[in-house]
Amino acid sequence: MAAHSQGTEFDLSWISKIQVNQPAVLRRAQQIQARRTVKKEWQAAWLLKAVTFIDLTTLSGDDTFSNIQRLCYKAKYPIREDLLKALNMHDKGITTAAVCVYPARVCDAVKALKAVGCNIPVASVATGFPAGQTHLKTRLEEIRLAVEDGASEIDVVINRSLVLTGQWEALYDEIRQFRKACGEAHLKTILATGELGSLTNVYKASMIAMMAGSNFIKTSTGKETVNATFPVAIVMLRAIRDFFWKTGNKVGFKPAGGIRSAKDSLAWLSLIKEELGDEWLKPELFRIGASSLLTDIERQIYHHVTGRYAAYHDLPMS
Repeated sequence: MAAHSQGTEFDLSWISKIQVNQPAVLRRAQQIQARRTVKKEWQAAWLLKAVTFIDLTTLSGDDTFSNIQRLCYKAKYPIREDLLKALNMHDKGITTAAVCVYPARVCDAVKALKAVGCNIPVASVATGFPAGQTHLKTRLEEIRLAVEDGASEIDVVINRSLVLTGQWEALYDEIRQFRKACGEAHLKTILATGELGSLTNVYKASMIAMMAGSNFIKTSTGKETVNATFPVAIVMLRAIRDFFWKTGNKVGFKPAGGIRSAKDSLAWLSLIKEELGDEWLKPELFRIGASSLLTDIERQIYHHVTGRYAAYHDLPMS
């Protein structure tokens, strides 16, 4: 992953006069969705690229060592070997970007990845995920424990009430403390955009998270009623671009929640390409948080190679 973003000093003037033009954002979002997708071998190539951006995720109450093991195996071997051979991509080392689990399962994930000889990062959610409504002391301790157990990326949730009440400096200070607790680990800050009330708040929260030293900003926990949407993404990507112009620091972007189809993933890739350019199309700066997306991508690649759609038993989770 890219070098740590150290963030900047808190500066309210960066956000105080911001007003997002909602109709313009919605028009741009419709444009993206109406776009025709690439076909045939170009589509297969883009889908394989999409695989390398996935944070393969399981965040269920019934997670056990055995399904973490399966998840890690799938992260190492995301697409069936014979399909990759047919595309002459079997020796390119295609894996997902990371696996993402609850803090209590980090040890399991580290162990399972080691067992299959895979060195992709383990990401852990933290800070009272998904609501973020626990004491600050507990939230910071959760980060430290996950890092101690071997997580090299921490997906934190912000305290939404600070956004809704306009306490921007308090939000900055909290994320600063999260950054410090991460130590060498990368900080991905989940804004839970479906609960922030307005696109203007989404922009402001994005900017504050980047000022405070986030390596990535992420749309959602996947547990809200509204998760990753294009209007929200456009606002976050423009904030990333503005922050880059102001500071020279590149911050990554991670949509999460509700991205289930291969077609969706292609739309997200083209959005990044158009808004931020090719230099953001790498796992250091772009991730997709997903659990079922990989299954559909593999189905589409199977169809491209064989000309027919796979039955579910042809492509088990692993």
